[in-house]
Amino acid sequence: METAPVTHELPWGEVWGQDAAVAQLQAAASDPTAMTHAWLITGPPGSGRSTLAHAFAAQLIADDGEEHVMRQVLAGTHPDLTTLRTEGVIISIKDARALVERSYFSPSLGRYRVIVVEDADRMTERTSNVLLKALEEPPERTVWVLCAPSDADLLPTIRSRVRTLRLRDPEIADVARLIVQRTGVDEAVAEQSARLAQRHIGMAQRLATDAASRARREQTMRAVLSVRGVGDAVEVAGRIVQAATEDAKSLTASRDEAERGALRRTLGVAEGAAAPPAVRGQLNALEDEQKRRATRSLRDGIDRVLTDLQSLYRDTLMLQFGRDGDLINRELEDDLRALAAAWTMQRTLTVLDQISVTRSNLEFNAAPALALESMLITVASGRTP
Repeated sequence: METAPVTHELPWGEVWGQDAAVAQLQAAASDPTAMTHAWLITGPPGSGRSTLAHAFAAQLIADDGEEHVMRQVLAGTHPDLTTLRTEGVIISIKDARALVERSYFSPSLGRYRVIVVEDADRMTERTSNVLLKALEEPPERTVWVLCAPSDADLLPTIRSRVRTLRLRDPEIADVARLIVQRTGVDEAVAEQSARLAQRHIGMAQRLATDAASRARREQTMRAVLSVRGVGDAVEVAGRIVQAATEDAKSLTASRDEAERGALRRTLGVAEGAAAPPAVRGQLNALEDEQKRRATRSLRDGIDRVLTDLQSLYRDTLMLQFGRDGDLINRELEDDLRALAAAWTMQRTLTVLDQISVTRSNLEFNAAPALALESMLITVASGRTP
């Protein structure tokens, strides 16, 4: 049977490298018999889950392909689109309940009401349970679209109520070509950035356009490779947390200041003046939200370091198996060959396991410095503390 050609015109123009997924969602949006009212889009970070979800929402909401409606949905301003994206560590029960309540409203202008939940893997079990009934018995014209790295990140009760669409992991060469097209950087820099980012498009673009980020990553990898004892572990862990903290501040500081200024102007509070008691609650609420965002930004930064370290010891293991054709950290090949010769495979696997344990501990609010120190002691000794 012939497959219908995939079109990447509006609203699919920003979706990249996911032709099979686009074809499936286009078919569902145009054929009620192929449609279901709860979807889960999974794929690795940077694969375009959110972009695809919003393109699908635009196709669903627009009637007869109305371009102005699709543009409104893609801009996030259409009344029949609700998007939940958390900038905190988890999605709160309060936010989930508000989302469920909104899902029972009939569409005001479009064909469907669409609820997009980004980072659905950040729901706790209690929060997931809030969504269950709404996912199981949604109103006829409401569509849920959840996004997560993997279906394993959600409870089985959630997975059983959604149709899963898995995105493909793009090739390094494909990501490099995209980065060249978007930024005009040198092809060698684009290839290196795509490889070090492990195909994460957003991270690859940042590495390609920010030499300081590339240098900081290499310094961190070399620092970890130099760890020989407890003292080194404590020092390097502190440096990683400090770098992640500074990076998080640089990403959020200007936005935080702009938000505070805008809210003070809205409340009629002059710059530098003390806030009247009647409006302090709103200012405090904004400050609390910004603190949650900063915590998540820090956690994401440390998680990125852990991902980089996994690639480091994955390369070591590959060299121990005699495979060197697809190393991620080619720039460190000499150091990794020396490490592969000095370590047993079991020691490398122990370190990889401890990195996974560290990631899990951080998800349960372990102190970042202590969690990293424990992991680096394993790196130094080959034994779990």
